[in-house]
Amino acid sequence: MTTPQAPSTPDQTWGGAPAPGQAPKPAWSPGRKVAAGAVAAVIVAGGGAAIWAASSSAATDTQGGMMGGPGGGMGGLGSALHGEYVSSDGNGGYVTKITQTGEVTALSATSLTAKSDDGFSKTYTITSAQATGLATGDTVTVVATESGSTATATLVTDGEAGGQGQAPGGGQGTPPSGGPTRTG
Repeated sequence: MTTPQAPSTPDQTWGGAPAPGQAPKPAWSPGRKVAAGAVAAVIVAGGGAAIWAASSSAATDTQGGMMGGPGGGMGGLGSALHGEYVSSDGNGGYVTKITQTGEVTALSATSLTAKSDDGFSKTYTITSAQATGLATGDTVTVVATESGSTATATLVTDGEAGGQGQAPGGGQGTPPSGGPTRTG
């Protein structure tokens, strides 16, 4: 069964004359034109501000606290000496993380103490693999998980700002994922 259709009217071309039998639409008033221009200006200014923020060093991305891990590729955080942040533990809970760049002032097969340029000093529990190749006086970047008063290193990289551009796990020690160890 078919349904009767209403008679069609010819399509009107945008900006063209109104169809026969239709009244012309009123033109925009000067006030409406000014309002539309103001809205457009706000949109353009907002877009420009967003582009500026995305390209400035003040804008940083985070991956549990830092983009690309400690060191290179972190935006404005690349010069951070030390800090603390909270991230997901992957099981619906949260874990406190610490990151620090500083000089090794004490080192054993199971612990490392680092002192940042501003005087902040922290001792970390490490593995013997993370200690391999390090010496007192080296500059290191440490990422650790804190539980109570114990900070356990999940990543230790030898060099200023974590080896400049290395991805997490690309430097000294055991990567957070528990993958293979790279030394040297």
